[in-house]
Amino acid sequence: MAQKLEGITEALEAFVRSLEEGRYYDAHEDVEAIWYPRRFEANDEVLLWKGFINAAVSFELINRGKAKPAQIAWQTYLKYRILLENLITPHKELYVKIEALIHTRRLECQNF
Repeated sequence: MAQKLEGITEALEAFVRSLEEGRYYDAHEDVEAIWYPRRFEANDEVLLWKGFINAAVSFELINRGKAKPAQIAWQTYLKYRILLENLITPHKELYVKIEALIHTRRLECQNF
């Protein structure tokens, strides 16, 4: 189990670094590495990862000047973001940090 948790933590920390550096495509890839193999699970934590991926996609689309698709991806993020409130996980503190970072990045996007 520790190895599995370590892989998740590493992916999430890579996601944070990518977001902080404005590398939104890479951020998407960082979380997709853990989400994709588990994408069919009915699990709130896996769905939250899907939300994080969509937030990164939204920022990348904004950078590419694609406001409408960016808004669609953002709505998907919002759909899954609420799952964090009741989520019980050893990664909760990191998820809260990620949510705050995503919120900050969204505020920085002029064309949103």
